[in-house]
Amino acid sequence: MKYTLTVLLALLLCKLSFAQTVYSVKGSTADTISNVKLTNATISVLNAKDSTLRAFTRAAADGSFFINKKLGKGKFILLATYPKYADYVEEFTLDSAHATHNFGRISMILKAKLLEGVIVKGTRAAIKIKGDTTEYNASSFTVQPGAKVEDLLKQLPGIQVDKDGKITAQGQSVPKVLVDGEEFFGDDPTLVTKNLRADMVDKVQLYDKSSDQAAFTGIDDGQKTKTINIKLKEDKKNGYFGKADAGIGTKDFYSGQLAVNKFAGKEKMSAYGTIANTGKTGLGWEDANKFGTSNNNVEFNDGGISIFSNSSDEIEGWGGQYSGEGIPKARAGGLHYDNKWNSDKQTINGNYKIGSLGVVGTRNTQTQNNLPSGTVDANGDQSFVKTNSDSRFNNYIFRQKLDAAYTLKIDSLSNLKFTLDGTLKNTETETNSLSTSTRENGSLLNRNDNRLNVDGDQKTFNFSALYTKKFKKAGRTLSVNISESLDRTNNTGFLFSDIDIYDESGTQTSGQLTDQRKVNTIKSNMLNSNITYTEPFSKYFSLMANYGIGVSSSDADRRSLNRASNGEYTLLDPLLSNHYQLDQLTNQTGAIFNYKKDKTTFNFGTKVAFVKFGQENMYTGEQFDRNFTNWNPQATYQYRFSQQKSFRFNYNGNTRQPTIDQIQPIRNNNDPLNLVVGNPGLTPSFTNRFQVSYNSYKVLSNRSVWINGSYSLTSNPIVSNVNFDRATGISTRRYSNLSGETPTSFNLYAQTDMKVKFLFGMNVGVNVSTNGNTSFNQVTQNGIEQTNRTRNNTYQVGLNLSRYVEKKFDFYANFGPSYNTSVSSLNPNTNNNGRGFNGFHYLNVYLPLKVQLGAEGEYQYRAATQTFNEDFSRYLLTLNLTKSFFKEQNLKVRINVNDVFNQNQGFSRNASGNYITQNSYTTIKRYFLFSLIYEFNKMGGGAPKQ
Repeated sequence: MKYTLTVLLALLLCKLSFAQTVYSVKGSTADTISNVKLTNATISVLNAKDSTLRAFTRAAADGSFFINKKLGKGKFILLATYPKYADYVEEFTLDSAHATHNFGRISMILKAKLLEGVIVKGTRAAIKIKGDTTEYNASSFTVQPGAKVEDLLKQLPGIQVDKDGKITAQGQSVPKVLVDGEEFFGDDPTLVTKNLRADMVDKVQLYDKSSDQAAFTGIDDGQKTKTINIKLKEDKKNGYFGKADAGIGTKDFYSGQLAVNKFAGKEKMSAYGTIANTGKTGLGWEDANKFGTSNNNVEFNDGGISIFSNSSDEIEGWGGQYSGEGIPKARAGGLHYDNKWNSDKQTINGNYKIGSLGVVGTRNTQTQNNLPSGTVDANGDQSFVKTNSDSRFNNYIFRQKLDAAYTLKIDSLSNLKFTLDGTLKNTETETNSLSTSTRENGSLLNRNDNRLNVDGDQKTFNFSALYTKKFKKAGRTLSVNISESLDRTNNTGFLFSDIDIYDESGTQTSGQLTDQRKVNTIKSNMLNSNITYTEPFSKYFSLMANYGIGVSSSDADRRSLNRASNGEYTLLDPLLSNHYQLDQLTNQTGAIFNYKKDKTTFNFGTKVAFVKFGQENMYTGEQFDRNFTNWNPQATYQYRFSQQKSFRFNYNGNTRQPTIDQIQPIRNNNDPLNLVVGNPGLTPSFTNRFQVSYNSYKVLSNRSVWINGSYSLTSNPIVSNVNFDRATGISTRRYSNLSGETPTSFNLYAQTDMKVKFLFGMNVGVNVSTNGNTSFNQVTQNGIEQTNRTRNNTYQVGLNLSRYVEKKFDFYANFGPSYNTSVSSLNPNTNNNGRGFNGFHYLNVYLPLKVQLGAEGEYQYRAATQTFNEDFSRYLLTLNLTKSFFKEQNLKVRINVNDVFNQNQGFSRNASGNYITQNSYTTIKRYFLFSLIYEFNKMGGGAPKQ
């Protein structure tokens, strides 16, 4: 008994001794040079494993600190921060033998002193996640001297830049790049990324940009744009820099570029010009924005009827896009100015762009229309129709665009912002094509000789005014937005079409000849207004209510004039001519409730629009009126686990009204072999869309994770019903609502990036993605209507590798396999399932004597499928050799070899529903280019006083 009590007493004393063990850290903070105590410095203890916060405190008046709560055994990180000082970071361990870790005197240094070459123990976090914003510290990523912002972006985890400069971040396209929060040449992000120098950048911020109204109220309205903001270093906001590049090559290729920039604190001025026929259509990739304008669609933001569809008449011409088809000749230039003055109370931002693009080439298109199962020929074989089309095209477009924004801070609570833009566009297009269609037995079905010439002019003008006011009560705001849009389009052209139709014996049975002059005049005016008011009910709960009214008026006069006996085009064709006046009145209202507390943000609500639409045919007096209601519910939930980790869920629903082409098409004869008839009985469809996203970043391991996905489903969908006449080859399309079926679409993207030490410190990123959709259409054959379901899915895995060693080499590669599935229910025995592989890389090696060797390559592979029985692969390799001169290496001579292996095949193929299509076209192949490049730079000295 005595022995037992002794043992129990010993165990109790041991337990009490263990329970009394207190784990703690202590020390003090002071300035390295002056020894001034850093009162209230923030001291944080993080878990070494995942960088999560364990405990924190503030330094006392004498700079000392002590933490003894929430600590136990383990490996930790101490992080000491103080405004304007470099962060101090140190790893340490607490265990039974070292229950207290004494850091002693922590000497911290001003960031400004670091620029003078003083070395301090500590690092600055490479990535910070602040709410919806991912912020990259530019100095934590290595790029070569003289590198551009584009080269810096390629080093940032979660961001990819392709060979054309197109930016993808966290799996989503980035259409906008700002400089210090301001527009820089507006609609072309690569005018920033290819123009500004990487050594000017302090931080890169990636976020979903809200509308001006949402940014003001703080309540999400569902309008988001993936955006990158380039924050410049303070000492890089004063001076000038630029680049001149002139090149001439074999096969009459040439390229030239001039860019000049002058920064003076908050004032920025820039100008650029380019000229090339090498496929470079500007400094960037978004040709539709540079040359095209909003086409003749009148698409109302409130969800009203789309008055004109893209297919309404090909006389509307070419939009100005260049996607590798043909040989281009491009000229582009622009001016930019932005400034803030009067203590930042007034801000102005303006851009002017001018450009032309000409494209000449040929195209061959082969299409196979597989008729539904059960449709057979006389021998009982599956029926199909093959069409072969050869065409020549010569397109030219000239565009000027001016945009400006002015912001006035009326007082500390009120702002007024005006924006305007105007565009002038001229187009000239010429297309000659010859197509033949054959049956499955090889007999000729029809032949069409088609020629079209178009001259077009378009003028657009947009204006908006936004007034915002905050009241003394926090959270109470008022904003008023008014916008107007004007569009004037005049197109004239000549259409010649000669169609012959044959029976199976090869005998011509009928024909159709069209020789007409087309004159289209389209005018549209839209005026919209919106009032938004927010009211806080409590510290955490608030309401946003809005009301808007919109008025639009359009006039579309389309005339088809047949040739008279005297050779003049004076005979109006009443069946193919029309003059419509269209009016639309919209009343929209909505309410969104917002809850925000601690780590949670949640908002939900809906918008509803009441639309009254009227259309009158001025030739016939026919009227078409329609009243409808659109619902747009939405909900958003966001939870921030920590400053470096967050989760977001979003839902929105929208009503989609049928277009005028679907209800009452404006009749045209642009393609007599493919006709469209209307269905006035169409009702709207409704789509539900769900989105989720998760992101996190671990400071110690420098590892980031992004996951996002979406899923949508549509009820009462509007689908096409095609009736194909086997005797003539003419297809007649009609739209209808499909009951009992629900089209769906989804995508999922996940990516992780980290630096791997055992791979020579290489940055490694892995991403996986999948996306797909289920769509429906209807096919009528021999009076029998069948529903066709098409399922498409894509699965991809990608690996990113990058390594930068200053003045030695830089390397980047992005590659991975893919697998596609595509199957149609009407043709289940024929699918387009197949493997693929894509890769992109570049390598720059810096040799002695200021010589640089560069290689850039793109690889594409598509395996044979049931639909396409041949493999397709190509490797496009570009090499360049550069010799630099002078101490600053600002004068360079470069030799560039494009498409070394001469494999740039103008080729594409796709399968959708019953149709299999294969295109081959003229494209740019191997050539040599000799260039002289001069860069000038005089930046620094700090920003001047405003």
